[in-house]
Amino acid sequence: MTETEFDNGYWYVTELKEFAIKVGIPSANKLRKDELEKALKHFIRTGESKTLAQRGLTKAGVRDVDKGLSLDKGLSLDLPVVNYTSNKETKEFIECEAAKLEPGFKRASGTRYLLNRWREAQLASGKLITYQELVKQAIELNKTRHGPLRIEHARYINFISDFMAANKKAPREEAVKAWEELKAMDAPKTYESWTRAHKAGRPSGSFRDRNS
Repeated sequence: MTETEFDNGYWYVTELKEFAIKVGIPSANKLRKDELEKALKHFIRTGESKTLAQRGLTKAGVRDVDKGLSLDKGLSLDLPVVNYTSNKETKEFIECEAAKLEPGFKRASGTRYLLNRWREAQLASGKLITYQELVKQAIELNKTRHGPLRIEHARYINFISDFMAANKKAPREEAVKAWEELKAMDAPKTYESWTRAHKAGRPSGSFRDRNS
């Protein structure tokens, strides 16, 4: 398989993990889908089985949400981010505190993903951050988040964002249907690629069917 063939196909996370385990990529079961894709593309290019994720893949000790400095053992703004848990309590804490600093705060679509990647990047670089800094970054992302969402490797999110930006009156269900069409095409998983095939009336054949 070439890297282009890999990109033009659509792979479920279970398939990526199976592939990654088969070729010996370390910690494959702990990697996100985007991290699996990055590692597998590196393997296709170089033949090297390597985990490229920069975040910590193992968590030990008490969760932050259980060791806050407040009397009720919950999260607090001055608590360092060490063992972050992406659960309902943590998400509500960040959004509630953001609303205190920025009245009327309402999380923009896609900013939670961006905030998680920012948090991981800070910790991977060795920088100590607190939950107050997470809250402030959430507010900043809300202010700067304009136009179609662009996220590396997140092809579904990018496609839906691009489709809705180009077809402002279309229901989201129409964007999802278009994505399902694109998934079956032997073509780059982008809105531009779907548009070209749609206008030409000649959608590419199914990558999965031709290579099964």
